[in-house]
Amino acid sequence: MKKSLIMIAWVFNVLIFSSLYNFLAAEYNVAKVHIKDEKLAKEMSAAATTFLNSLSPDQLAETKLPYGNPARFDWNFTPRKRKGITFKTMSAAQRKVAMDMIRLVLSQEGYTKAEQIIDLENVLRVVETRPANDTYRDPENFAFLVFGEPGGDPWGWRVEGHHLSLHFSSIKGEITYTPSFMGSNPGNVQADVPQKGLRILKNEEDFAFELLQSLSEKQLEKAVIGSTAPNEMFTSNSRKASLEKMPGIPMAEMTAPQKAAFKKLIMSYLQRYHVTLKNQQWAELEKNGLDKIHFAWMGDQKNVIGSGHGHYYRIHGPTFLIEFDNTQNGGNHIHSVVRDLVNDFGEDMLRRHYEKAH
Repeated sequence: MKKSLIMIAWVFNVLIFSSLYNFLAAEYNVAKVHIKDEKLAKEMSAAATTFLNSLSPDQLAETKLPYGNPARFDWNFTPRKRKGITFKTMSAAQRKVAMDMIRLVLSQEGYTKAEQIIDLENVLRVVETRPANDTYRDPENFAFLVFGEPGGDPWGWRVEGHHLSLHFSSIKGEITYTPSFMGSNPGNVQADVPQKGLRILKNEEDFAFELLQSLSEKQLEKAVIGSTAPNEMFTSNSRKASLEKMPGIPMAEMTAPQKAAFKKLIMSYLQRYHVTLKNQQWAELEKNGLDKIHFAWMGDQKNVIGSGHGHYYRIHGPTFLIEFDNTQNGGNHIHSVVRDLVNDFGEDMLRRHYEKAH
C-alpha cells in the first residue's frame, strides 16, 4: 500500500512538472541542457554507499528513505530538529565519510564555505552567550539523508542544517543540485573570536554591489524595484520556487563591462559546485539566452551594517533564480539560494525518465 501511494505521488509530480515545463517552454522558449558525467555519478554513488555501509542498523534506518518519500521536499535553513543522522551521533570515521560526500560534489571553494557555515554555529554560541553544550546553535546538528538506492534510478541525498541545505539527485549519469542554500550569520564576523573578519559570502555580496554601482541613473530606475529590502527571500523554503514577474534590468541592456560584472556575479554562485554541475548550469543559461537574465535590487545601495539597514538582490532568468537577502541583524545576516525553476529536486529529470519508461 505504501509503495502504491509513493508511486501515485511520483506520477502526480510528473504530470504537474510536465505541465509546468510545457508552459515555460511556450512562454520563454526555454531549453534544458542535460550533461551526463558517468564518472561523477559513479563516484557519488560509491561515496554514498561507503557512508551507508559505515552505519549501524539503527543509524541506517533513520538515514535511508525511499526516493519518493515526502521528506525529500521538506527542507529548511533554520535551526530545528531534522530527519536523518546528524554529526552528533556519528563516530569520527562516519563524520569523515559524510564530509567526503560533500567534498565530492562541491568545488574546493564550495566545500570551504560549507565547513565555515557549520563552524559559525560556534561563533553564534559566543555572540549569544550560550553554553558550550547548547543544542540551538549546534555545529553537530547537520543531518544527512539518502533517498533510494545509490546507483539506482533515481536516487539522491542531502545534507541540511542551520544555513546549509544541499540537495543532489541522479538518474543515468545525470546529476542535479538544486535547491541549494547557503547562509551566513554573522555575514561579517565582528566579535572578538578566531573567525573575526570572516565573510563567507563576500564575493556574492561585493560583486553585486560592484554591478549595482556601475549602473547609470536610467539603468538604476529599472534595476531598483524597492527602497526597502524584504526581511526574507521571497521564495524562502518553498517546495516550488515561483515568482509572478521578472522585474529588473536584463543583461541585454547592460554595457560590455556591466555584462562581464554580471557574469562574474553569477559565477560566484556556480563555482561553489563540481565543475560538471557548474558547466551544466552555465551551458543552460547560455542556451536560453544570457541577455534574458534580469538583475533586480531592493534596499540600501551601500553596504552598511546597523539598525534599519539591509539589502536584497535577485538574479532571475527563464529557468533559473538566485536570491540574496541581507537584512536581518541590521544587515549582517545573509541568506542565499540557487533554484532551478523547472528542475528543483531533479523533477524535470524525473519527468523525462518516466516519459521514456512509458
